[in-house]
Amino acid sequence: MRGIMRKLRKWISLAIVAGILAVALPEPVAVSATSQLEESIRQKKEAIAQAQEERKKLQSGLSDVKAMVAELEKSKNSLSNYVKELDGQLTSVENKIQELKTLIAEKEEEIRVTKAELEEAIAVEETQYEEMKTRIKFMYEKGDQFYFEMMLGASSFSDLLNKAEYIESISAYDRQKLEEYQLNRQLIEVCKAELEEEEAVLQEAKVSVEQEQANLETLIATKEKEIVGYETDISNKEEAIRQYEADIAAENATIAALEKAVQEEMKLLNGANAPVYDGGMFKWPCPSYTRISDEFGWRIHPTLGVEKFHNGIDMAAPAGSPILAAYDGVVVASDYNSSMGNYIMINHGGGLYTIYMHASALYVSAGQSVSMGDKIAAVGTTGRSTGNHLHFGVRLNGQYVNPNSYLGR
Repeated sequence: MRGIMRKLRKWISLAIVAGILAVALPEPVAVSATSQLEESIRQKKEAIAQAQEERKKLQSGLSDVKAMVAELEKSKNSLSNYVKELDGQLTSVENKIQELKTLIAEKEEEIRVTKAELEEAIAVEETQYEEMKTRIKFMYEKGDQFYFEMMLGASSFSDLLNKAEYIESISAYDRQKLEEYQLNRQLIEVCKAELEEEEAVLQEAKVSVEQEQANLETLIATKEKEIVGYETDISNKEEAIRQYEADIAAENATIAALEKAVQEEMKLLNGANAPVYDGGMFKWPCPSYTRISDEFGWRIHPTLGVEKFHNGIDMAAPAGSPILAAYDGVVVASDYNSSMGNYIMINHGGGLYTIYMHASALYVSAGQSVSMGDKIAAVGTTGRSTGNHLHFGVRLNGQYVNPNSYLGR
């Protein structure tokens, strides 16, 4: 009997030392709770390492605009080649800006999630702490007497062993809850560290966006200076006019070839699935800007100083502003041309086409069906352009016509 009592005292001592949580006799909890906490801590540490790596990449991944401009000098022997090379650089910087904006959105969401996880971990810690205080108070008030009374109340030796096993379960439960509390404290610390790293990445990304925007503006200003300088230089005047006319001729040939390809395709398909224009009015394709900065028709070219035909209307708008499909149709082309820059051509049926030039980004592909008002591109200044704007053209039966007739102006 003395051996049993010594064992009982040992069990009771273990229970008191580890006694932290439940006031009553709790049911043992699954060990998976600690495993989940350990896994959460591991994942958080991985996220911290990833955020640190992202920050390093941001710090070293900015565009080198000086190197870009120096590289462009090699293309100055031809304005068309120069524009094409510079537009490639513009596209590269634009893509970096979009990647950074995507990263910023992702980091803002990750920060929101991490803050919620941190708040939840703190709430759990507060609950655990209150339970610990209650448990300690219970053990202080009851002491050994509670366990002696339970053991002495056993109705048989078998019941005595069952109660002794239950006391051991309580001790194991308390030890586990202590481990959970310690792990939860660790989780709070790694959540704080992750939050700090995510916010650092976010700020670095915002700084990088500002720098890339400045790089973009530098490249655009360089392009405008070169085009205007070349076209207004008296010694280049005849060559500039000749090259301009050659560019327009090439542009018109490209458009005419696309129209011919559509006609051939319609013949083969006997008109099946061809878009049909029902005579409706177009949607304004550049909602960020409602004033026409350059009208359709004959005009004095702004830099060449000679009368030239302007085959569309220009809508000046901030870079990146949305360009919308003016009407339902099928995309015939979504491509790049040194004169038109990034451009889109849409077949509306009945020999009617719309063309959108100088975009900074294209969001649709050839063969894709679009509806009136769909976002198809973004305003830019690619191609032979000296400022952000949309050049909007309308062709009917192989000829450019005044877009205002379709825009209800």
